[in-house]
Amino acid sequence: MSTIIAFDFGLKRIGVAVGNTLLRQATPLPVIVAGSNDDKFAAISTLLEAWQPATLVVGLPLHPDGAEHEMTVRCRRFANQLHGRYDIPAILVDERYSSAVLPQRRGEHIDSEAAALILQQYFDQHEPN
Repeated sequence: MSTIIAFDFGLKRIGVAVGNTLLRQATPLPVIVAGSNDDKFAAISTLLEAWQPATLVVGLPLHPDGAEHEMTVRCRRFANQLHGRYDIPAILVDERYSSAVLPQRRGEHIDSEAAALILQQYFDQHEPN
């Protein structure tokens, strides 16, 4: 059994969810809200120390037709930074339709709910070990 943490990256907030390969269920965690990049990565470091994940998952936003846009590039960069800083595999998961499942509202809770949907999608698309 290994732990997996998922991120719904945003410029102001980062939604976070956790799950494991045994239960294969995603649970939202508190949203990371930090002013600077250093503060964001300090919060992520604390999370990773607490949960000791084997894998990280990052939602990859795309246009409905699959085309990339500015946030796609930023999310790829974020996943690369996670892998580079922590030496943990960072897997990108297409999040195009995750927002369609969530109620249309804004705020911190929605970000971690989105991260949980991204992680659940990862579990659903990958066979158990």
